[in-house]
Amino acid sequence: MSEPLVIVGNGMAATRLVEELTTRAQGKYAIAVVGDEPSLAYNRVLLSSVLAREVAAEDIELKSAEWWRNRGVTLVYGRRAVEIDTRQRFVRLRGGARLGYGKLVIATGSEAVRLPLPGADLPGVVTFRDKADVATLLARARPGARAVVIGGGLLGLEAAYGLMKAGMQVSLVHLMDRLMERQLDARAGELLKQAIEMRGIEVLLNAESEAIQGRRKVAGLRLKDGRTIAADLVVMAVGIRPCVQLARGAGIEVGRGIVVGDDLLTSAPDVYALGECAEHRGICYGLVEPVYEQARVLAENLAGNAARYTGSLLATNLKVSGVSVFSAGDFLGETSTEPVVLSDPGRKTYRKLVIGDGCLKGAVLIGDTSDALWYLDLIRSGRQVSSLRDGLVFGRAFAESEVKAA
Repeated sequence: MSEPLVIVGNGMAATRLVEELTTRAQGKYAIAVVGDEPSLAYNRVLLSSVLAREVAAEDIELKSAEWWRNRGVTLVYGRRAVEIDTRQRFVRLRGGARLGYGKLVIATGSEAVRLPLPGADLPGVVTFRDKADVATLLARARPGARAVVIGGGLLGLEAAYGLMKAGMQVSLVHLMDRLMERQLDARAGELLKQAIEMRGIEVLLNAESEAIQGRRKVAGLRLKDGRTIAADLVVMAVGIRPCVQLARGAGIEVGRGIVVGDDLLTSAPDVYALGECAEHRGICYGLVEPVYEQARVLAENLAGNAARYTGSLLATNLKVSGVSVFSAGDFLGETSTEPVVLSDPGRKTYRKLVIGDGCLKGAVLIGDTSDALWYLDLIRSGRQVSSLRDGLVFGRAFAESEVKAA
């Protein structure tokens, strides 16, 4: 008889786990996936494309209903899990239904942070995190209207781009001195800012939001320096926080996220966590690749094959608001490392490689990211790059041809 496995969360983490697990242990588990959102799992990375009307909402589904059925998975979506009982081993859903489990995986992801600003409860203040948010934005977006996006990270940039493509006049307000400060150095951030501004989006850096203005609806955003930006719509895209309420209510150890070991096991017997809700060795990952790496490890463990997750190299390889961006590893560089920079303003490209102990430690690419995966492989492998040193910054083809010529 198959052991009941309940996965709470119907997102990218849960989908990849089911894919990995049914490949390794077909029939071992009777799998039920519980999702809060009333739809099949979808690719959140493509939400900005839906907002920009480049793809339809149904086109970003990760797997079809038939795919889930063929793997014998019971899907329970549009139903929130409200309680985990680790003693009697069940998950209670809103409405009172209970799902018993032999093993449980918490993959509840994260939620958008809302700044506690005066006026934040006005109609027209929206977050940018899920399909419902996108539907709200599409309903309010109209050509000529003004939108202010708070937050210059990936989500904020994608929201700004999508609203601009929808015909709105967009201002992007960011607290820090550069865009995507966690992924880019100062020069790369400046190049990205220039590229964003060329698309007609106003960018305000070192700008702290103080209050959202308006009486019955949004009228504008006031900054702490006294400036006011007129707005019909304000989008908060200032970050995410792990969804840990279920775990905390069950007495499972929680830090910033749900604390897990290298086997992805929580402090409760037979209860695992993965994805954006999990905290591993003090780190909560908000990128897709670490989530998929965790899913592979957890699938191995659930299949009965001992595996360990030891952490992920942080890497970003995306098209941000139409601009190709890549960063990985120690791209800022420490005192014992050497930065190698190639900047071509005419082509709007920038490359910075950080070398230390004869190895590539980090990289930032803007514009031309064709060699991103090669650089990422060099960083991950720790391979010596001394023989490639002269041509390394020019890319793989040039560097390797120089080695052959020598």
